[in-house]
Amino acid sequence: MSRKLLKFLILFDNPSLLYFPGQFLTGRVLVELEDDTPVLGLYLHILGEGCVRLRSRGQERVYDKENYIDFRMRLLGESSQGPIILSPGIHSFPFKLGLPLGLPSTFLGKHGWIQYFCKAALKEPNGLVHKNQQVFIVMSPIDLNLEPPVVAQPFHCEMEHKLGMPCASSGTVKCRLRLGKGGYIPGEKIHIWASVTNNSRVEIKATEAILTETIQYTARGKVVQTERRELTTLSRGKIKSGHKDEWINEKLVVPPLPPTNLRGCNLIRIQYELFFIVIPKSFNKKIKLQVPILIATYPLRGENNTNTGSLSRSGSKERYPTILPTYRPTSESKSVK
Repeated sequence: MSRKLLKFLILFDNPSLLYFPGQFLTGRVLVELEDDTPVLGLYLHILGEGCVRLRSRGQERVYDKENYIDFRMRLLGESSQGPIILSPGIHSFPFKLGLPLGLPSTFLGKHGWIQYFCKAALKEPNGLVHKNQQVFIVMSPIDLNLEPPVVAQPFHCEMEHKLGMPCASSGTVKCRLRLGKGGYIPGEKIHIWASVTNNSRVEIKATEAILTETIQYTARGKVVQTERRELTTLSRGKIKSGHKDEWINEKLVVPPLPPTNLRGCNLIRIQYELFFIVIPKSFNKKIKLQVPILIATYPLRGENNTNTGSLSRSGSKERYPTILPTYRPTSESKSVK
């Protein structure tokens, strides 16, 4: 009866596949055989890398890459030994690696990615090599309590904008915007207060609040591609000339998102912003107020040492995988114009 490899698997001890920098990555490589099988060795390669890859207008490929983990170990066999006979049945080979601090979070984008995975190779004397690969997720936490205090403070901005041509003004529109704070985690609500006073002769068609994501891809020290997507939107109706409209504690829910900036990665940068937009009738340009937003993994704690967000620090490691996106949409998305 010929030899047959029934199973060749990489199994992690953490079934969620989510790990934090500084934790131990533990698991085992499982081999199930039908017959006695000679092998030269069993090898494991643990790899973490960031990559940017796209084509420019001239069809020349732009490419850059950086490594975060590159660790190899031999789980079976020695280079000076000959073949080892593995008996029929199941064989389990454990492994353990401490993940370095400062690893960037897993991210998959249209023009680049950050990924972590284990590769296993089982080599036979006849030159046959059996291979398998298993991805795991890294989440590098950002604690809002360790960020500059400004992220916990309310944010205010205002502007007054003239409508019409410089030589024939139609009047002004005054906008005021206030947010409850500047830092959030997925699942939290952004509280919005705003007022729009229409002192012009032009009717305002609508007002909108839009949370956006901007992704910059860098290769060879230069930004080679930028994406901006609308993530979630709130809107209100028209404002007649001489009238005023107020947003009173309107709420935008922060969707599942990777943290701001992908700290530890030099190739991909993520930023979040809230746009408050006033849309006049006719051919007047939109009026925009733009506010940077920090997206983190641990929420702010209140004065009584309790968390103000929806996830507690003590339990966030267990619950965060349910809202962590491990892929990015490939379809074209709306952008703020």
